[in-house]
Amino acid sequence: MPTYDYACLSCGHEFEAFQSMKDEPLHECPQCHGQVKRKVGGGAGIIFKGSGFYINDSKKTSASETKTEPVTSNT
Repeated sequence: MPTYDYACLSCGHEFEAFQSMKDEPLHECPQCHGQVKRKVGGGAGIIFKGSGFYINDSKKTSASETKTEPVTSNT
């Protein structure tokens, strides 16, 4: 369920409400009982945490991961 931001038109109080997308928007400020307006948000960006995620979706090779020729013995 998304979190919606609201601002009171009377007292300026700003608050968040955890609501279902099916719920009607809130109409009353919890502090002064004045009229509230739901704020338009930009939404949350996707954040990948942990190993295995790369900015460009391809793994960068480090010096220790570069391919080397196998060592052969001359005996």
